[in-house]
Amino acid sequence: MPESKLPNKIDELVGQRIRWRRKELKWTQEQLSERLSLTFQQVQKYEKGVNRISAGRLYEMSRVLEVPVFYFFDGAEEYLSLPGQFEEETSEAAPLPQIDQEAMELVSAFQKIRDEGLRKSLLATIKAAAAAEPTNS
Repeated sequence: MPESKLPNKIDELVGQRIRWRRKELKWTQEQLSERLSLTFQQVQKYEKGVNRISAGRLYEMSRVLEVPVFYFFDGAEEYLSLPGQFEEETSEAAPLPQIDQEAMELVSAFQKIRDEGLRKSLLATIKAAAAAEPTNS
């Protein structure tokens, strides 16, 4: 396979965002695959970032998951600014952070808050709390 066709870290990030949204909707891979007319194995490969997603498929994915296309790239700037994040060799770059059920619930609840000021205030509070935690060095 030509090197330009190989998945990279942005493909993994998009895949993780697909997985997060699917879980937020409480859908199985099978349910998502049926809505997209794909096999669940293909959805699995997209979620793992093993297979690249074409622009057309990503648009279709956004419609089925009821999110704007840019949702899949949310946070990409921060993630890709980490050293070695946008390399074709995915095995050498840092792994994507895993998200647990509690974090999924937090994200889901946060996204339901319509008041932008409240959202910003809560985000600042969470960031301050995280910054106050001692790092494991």
